[in-house]
Amino acid sequence: MTTIEPDETVDARGAACPGPLMDLIGKVRSVDSGDVVRLLSDTDQSHTDVPEWVEEAGNELVAVEELDDYTAFYVEKA
Repeated sequence: MTTIEPDETVDARGAACPGPLMDLIGKVRSVDSGDVVRLLSDTDQSHTDVPEWVEEAGNELVAVEELDDYTAFYVEKA
């Protein structure tokens, strides 16, 4: 269990791709630099989509937490 406290959380569990990534992008755009957004996703595609987008956008993937039936991605806005 991570000790990172996110500033915002996007719960995209149950959404089909590319929904979780689109929800994450929208939320990251709305927060301040240095804020951490947590994405909750149960879509396997998020394991590749999120890291690729984070790198392209210049943000930082600070943690990935595998939970029982979903994954939490912690993204810090550049």
